[in-house]
Order: sequence, then C-alpha cells, then structure tokens
Amino acid sequence: MEFIIPVFKSALTIMMPVFFAALGGLFPALAGCLNIALEGMLLAGAFSSLAVFSFTGNVFAAIFCAIISSLSLSALHAYAVFKLKANLFISGLAINLLSSGLCIVLSDKIFKTRGVIISGNVQGLLTLFIILGFLFLFIFIIVIYKTPYGYRLRACEKNSDSLASLGINCKFYQMTALLVSGFFCGIGGSFLSLNLGAFVPEMTAGKGWIALAVIFLGLKKPLGILCAAFIFALAESISNHAQGFLSIPADFILAFPYICAFLALIIISIFQKNRQNI
Repeated sequence: MEFIIPVFKSALTIMMPVFFAALGGLFPALAGCLNIALEGMLLAGAFSSLAVFSFTGNVFAAIFCAIISSLSLSALHAYAVFKLKANLFISGLAINLLSSGLCIVLSDKIFKTRGVIISGNVQGLLTLFIILGFLFLFIFIIVIYKTPYGYRLRACEKNSDSLASLGINCKFYQMTALLVSGFFCGIGGSFLSLNLGAFVPEMTAGKGWIALAVIFLGLKKPLGILCAAFIFALAESISNHAQGFLSIPADFILAFPYICAFLALIIISIFQKNRQNI
C-alpha cells in the first residue's frame, strides 16, 4: 500500500496535462484537421500561467491567461490554415517552434533569465483539475454525441460533401475545433507549471505528441481518451518509481511508457484492420 498510493497519485499528476491536451485535440481529430501544435500550445500555457501567478499570486488569473495565450496560438494556426491556405501540418510545426522560441524570449525580457523560473506551487491543484477534467469529460460526451454541432463536427472528416450540399460550412467547424484544442491546452499547460511551481524551458517534454497518440489509443472517444491517458501516466509513474528498485538500465526504464504507447498503437491498428475485414 505504501508503494501503490504514491504511484497512483503520481500517475494522476502526470495524466492531467496529457489528458486535457488530448481532450482538446479530440475535436480537430474528429473534424479531420488533426492539430499537431498541441505541444507548443501546452508550453505557451505553462509559461504564461506561471508568469501571471508569480506577479499576482492568483491561480484563476494564471489559468485564464494560460487559456488566452494558447487560444491565441490556435487562432493564429487556424488563420494560417483556413485563410492563408497554409499546409495544416507545416503550420502546426511552425506554431510549436514559435511557442518554444517565444517563451525563451519573453522569459529573458520579463525575468532576465533563459533558464528555470521558480514560483510557489499551489496546494490542492490536483483535486481542482480532476474535478474540472471529469466535468469537461461529461460535457464533451453530450456535445459530441447529443448535439447538432457534434453530429456535424464528426461528419466533417468523411462526409464534408454531404455537409456542403446542405449549405453547412465545414471550415467553420474545423476552425472552432482548433480553438477548442487551444482552450484545453491552456488548462493542461497551466497545471504543468503551477503544480511544479516552476517553468523549465521545453518542460512539456513531448506531452503534446503523447496526447496525439492518446487520442488514437482512445479510439477518438472521450472515455477512451481518459483510459488511455491514465494507462500511459501509470506506466510512466511506475517507471519513475522503479528506478530505485530494479537493476535494469535507467534508459530502458525511462523508455518504458513510450514502448507501451508504441505497442498499444500497433495492437489497436491490427485490431481495427481485422474488424474492417470482417
């Protein structure tokens, strides 16, 4: 029991930013415009939230500013793709690079450092975000499966011609989907830095990319995303705690969660292919 409780709590902590990023990324994935800029949006949310919290000490103001910063990047991404006709994936990579560089520049200008920015962490933050996570999960299930917006959103990927014949603008739903992903990346990024009590350059460490994998591991379903995010977080938590107990090379232990995600993707791909052939 002494081992299980810390592992479980650590798994929940690791899960939060990935879960919120994947939850937001689900909308553009369903709309046929996969958002690969989740990594950069998470990083922007992490930096802006800690920056605001270090000056105000108000956690809600910090989360709000994190949402605004990530929303701004997602709006820029949507404008580039749908107004300027930029390639969806090239624009997403550009957003990731822009966010990484912008955080360093702003850190240098505001805090006079390009390294670690330390601020006090927030007590009870995990509980707050768990409650928010389940609340938004419930809302997502209703919106996606019980509303006209959800029906049209899911039709954008495979039935865009049918929507166009009904006079429905598919691009509107894709643009709003990208904005939704920015909103939730802001929430996930704020937890990342506020829970740690510090901002570290590139602190997302691939969590945005893992969130993309979680979307597909969860079969593009809200409850599936919750399960996939927790399983990945649990694997990472176990690998973190196992470093002091097992005589296995540390590199292999640290790679364990990513190996699990890779194998899960292969298994799900095989399962879906076999189901289509039936």
